[in-house]
Amino acid sequence: MPLRTRVAGLLAAPLLLTGCLLTGCTAPAPRPAPDEVIKAATQRLTDACLTRQGLTPPRPAQSPPPAIDQQRVAAALFGGGRAELSIALPTGYVVRAHTDGCLAAAQRRLYGDQRRWFRASVIVNNLKPEAAHTHRSLAEVRVRHRAEIADWQRLRAHALAGSTALLDNHPPKGDPPP
Repeated sequence: MPLRTRVAGLLAAPLLLTGCLLTGCTAPAPRPAPDEVIKAATQRLTDACLTRQGLTPPRPAQSPPPAIDQQRVAAALFGGGRAELSIALPTGYVVRAHTDGCLAAAQRRLYGDQRRWFRASVIVNNLKPEAAHTHRSLAEVRVRHRAEIADWQRLRAHALAGSTALLDNHPPKGDPPP
């Protein structure tokens, strides 16, 4: 290696170290898992929805509010009345969900289609119990539900993109953009 190159390298190393010390060079922060990104965006949307209704989002560190307030928050968060979405699983269980409430609004916003997300996610989240109940291998059950798995993957990718954009844009508290 020519002397000039070695000298340049020796001079560059302290400059890079000094530059890092002055600017606070650090290793890049690890990227959160997709589920954590979607969870954080869902939390932001549901908190904003509850705030718009004059309700305080519950937090684990807080002491619980009176029972009547808990009921109001639960109804605003999860919806009320008869559940509009329902799916019967091969295990015999029936899963239901509301289309009103802050959580439903967040799902519509992030997944694009709450009904499709509900159906796909319930089926995909119950593949192992279905395999056990029907005495089939998990691989067989996955083949049987490949359309739902593909739909789940598309909707989840849509939610991840929307969640990332929502969290990166830091919308005003209490009124996220549609």
